[in-house]
Amino acid sequence: MLKIITGKAKGKKILTLEGEATRPTSERIKEAVFSSIQFEIENRRVLDLFAGSGQMGLEALSRGAESAMFIDAAKEAMDIVKKNAEATGFFGASRFLVSDYRNYIRKAAGRDVYDLVFVDPPYGMECCRESVERLLKAGMLADGALVVLESGTEFDELPAEDEVFSSFEVLKSTHYGKKTFVNILKYRKGETA
Repeated sequence: MLKIITGKAKGKKILTLEGEATRPTSERIKEAVFSSIQFEIENRRVLDLFAGSGQMGLEALSRGAESAMFIDAAKEAMDIVKKNAEATGFFGASRFLVSDYRNYIRKAAGRDVYDLVFVDPPYGMECCRESVERLLKAGMLADGALVVLESGTEFDELPAEDEVFSSFEVLKSTHYGKKTFVNILKYRKGETA
């Protein structure tokens, strides 16, 4: 059973879709991620790009984020996100869109800008790098934005010479078991490594 860890909605239960269609971030990983970014959440505009249950964006709202945009390609997942937003009291601070991540980024380019982005696609998609590249090209990351990548086999560490990641400082890079890799990045506009 997933729950909001702390903040305004502490202890509230998070519903998840039945079956294997979505793979919610484990409580252990969620706790580790939020421990790492706990002082970087207040008043942030959040994008939960592969929302699933919406637990990452809702946890951020519980900890003082200003607003959250939830994107998921599956209508069933978004129905769950809306129920969770209602149950946690954050429906009014949330926006919801059933959309493929590519379409959303293309349409939101030059309009939506975020300070905290969760990129946690189904592991088989291996699209963390592509998602970050699209967000950068679309100008959707504020200077100093944090990007939390959770991936399977796409990469266990970020490629050092990769141009997409040259504008980011790696705040944390770690793995959990053999299948889950988490990278927390800080964006510096106009900087390259």
